[in-house]
Amino acid sequence: MTEIEESRPVNIDVVSQHVDDAASLRAMRSVLVRAPHVKLKDLARADERLAAHLDGLSIAGEIGASLSRAALGAAGVGALFVACIVAIECRDGALLRQLLSLLERVPAAARALSSAFGWVSASRLRGVVAHLLASESPQIRWLGLAACAQHRVDPGAPLAQALDHEDARLRTRALRAAGELGRIDLLGNCLAHLGDDVPAAAFAAARSSVLLGDRGKALAVLRECSLEAASCRLDALIVALFAADVPAARGLVEALADNGADARTKIRAAGWSGDIQAVPWLLRQMENPARARLAGEAFSFITGVDLAWLDLHRDAPDDFDAPGPNDDPADDNVALDEDDDLRWPDVAKVSGWWKENQSRFACGTRVFVGEAPAAAQCVQVLRKNTQRQRIAAALYLCTLQPGTVMFNCAAPSKRQARLLAHMAP
Repeated sequence: MTEIEESRPVNIDVVSQHVDDAASLRAMRSVLVRAPHVKLKDLARADERLAAHLDGLSIAGEIGASLSRAALGAAGVGALFVACIVAIECRDGALLRQLLSLLERVPAAARALSSAFGWVSASRLRGVVAHLLASESPQIRWLGLAACAQHRVDPGAPLAQALDHEDARLRTRALRAAGELGRIDLLGNCLAHLGDDVPAAAFAAARSSVLLGDRGKALAVLRECSLEAASCRLDALIVALFAADVPAARGLVEALADNGADARTKIRAAGWSGDIQAVPWLLRQMENPARARLAGEAFSFITGVDLAWLDLHRDAPDDFDAPGPNDDPADDNVALDEDDDLRWPDVAKVSGWWKENQSRFACGTRVFVGEAPAAAQCVQVLRKNTQRQRIAAALYLCTLQPGTVMFNCAAPSKRQARLLAHMAP
């Protein structure tokens, strides 16, 4: 029994609740970091709650560790995340080895452990990550690279070595990390993998190559991916648009329409293009209830307008039947409403605002959240705006200044705040 346990009785029920709540909050956080309405201050409040429960487990000592191990039976992402945090914080080598052994046989383990390594402070990982990077297991080396990438710490030689590894997952993570870490010296290595036999690796190579400054073959690959109905389409599209000049961006948006892209993809593309000429079309899309909220977000991506702050929103239409689960036992649709957290634009008010303010935006130019794309504007968006806009700003900053280490908008909020305090305005 530890000194803490001897001096202070531990309430098993309370500690057990810490385990459950921490696992649930981790799941909630994974949604918040990509949410269209969440700002850094909102993420900070959620992080404080999660940190409080994790601190409770740490204070509980061996009892906290024991209950964390017991929760592993479910092998869910939340339980694995909590156990990994406890293992790292308490320097529990046996528990950490048990968790690492799950990487090869439990699908949720990679995401959970990577998340945990990204959450804990870098000081807690000294010696631990170096051991992972030196492992013979590709899965464990993958975790080491993922940890470095999330903390935006250059692992050095292990990154370059992993770029050509026979294990596709490790190779893909290394190719992606090269772009996130701004390793311009590895641009040639990334370009060499544009024709990788594994589609995920080829895409990671193209994405990183563009972030590192290539505007030739890699950008062409991303453009092709943008025009295909593949899982990487949106990830390719946003980077391709940010890296293109105004005519090329406009041409890509037009090509989407010619290739039969769905309306939602075209709306997102219009917003990311920053093209003022797309605004009238977006206003028309707001008249369709199925697309109105997404079109409102795209309008904000261009103009920087906060629909809620300027009272340019309205309630949902009375006859709108939101997609997703309902009380009908015969309806097996369980997909959630993608736009649930977006405001409903009031088309008349938004159109009125545009009529009064469109002269601020020069025709033929592009803007990003209301201002010309520039490093200073991206930093301002990282400080003040919503998570979706912040993620876009981190990408935009890298395309504007190749070699920039990508800002991690999913990092613990305190870490983000410290980094932002030292970034030039």
